[in-house]
Amino acid sequence: MIRIAILGEIGSGKSHIAKMFGYPVFNADHEVLKIYNNSNKCYKKLNKALPKYIISFPIKKKELLEAISSNKQNLKKISKIIHPEIRNKMNIFIRKNKKKKFVILDIPLFLENKINKKNDILIFVKAKKKDINKRLKKRVSFNPKIYKQLKKVQFSLEFKRKKSNYIIKNNFINKLTKKSVKNILKRVLLNA
Repeated sequence: MIRIAILGEIGSGKSHIAKMFGYPVFNADHEVLKIYNNSNKCYKKLNKALPKYIISFPIKKKELLEAISSNKQNLKKISKIIHPEIRNKMNIFIRKNKKKKFVILDIPLFLENKINKKNDILIFVKAKKKDINKRLKKRVSFNPKIYKQLKKVQFSLEFKRKKSNYIIKNNFINKLTKKSVKNILKRVLLNA
């Protein structure tokens, strides 16, 4: 099984492109939401770490955003509780799909949390800043202050680009992006 990780800036279209590969996708953001909605264990840990903010179950995004924007240390507290859970869910996903030719990993802090393995194929999604900003502003929960804090815990885009095996230019036109995805899959199979 070949692991393909999708890297890039917040709002560059990583999740959309991950689905285009047509193989099982592990989407960390979706898993985090599931944890907030379903994990009483995580709620208890977060409530203990941030009692002033996390006050009811299921965990509300609004409460988390408030905690993060009031003190940047709170993001570290949340990450310390949530990241091991996500890593565990990813391992289950990989075991479940071990017979597949590819699995796609859509994990925002893939390199930062040292989830990457030597043979992983890294694909960097490159998009124009103005397109990204336009998309981010359309998001209901977009908060510039939170966005800046999240950017601080990420490696630079230049670093991620250099680490990547392939680059997909996302101009948000599906036809061109699909063509890039097909070409990359072909090249990965040739080199495997």
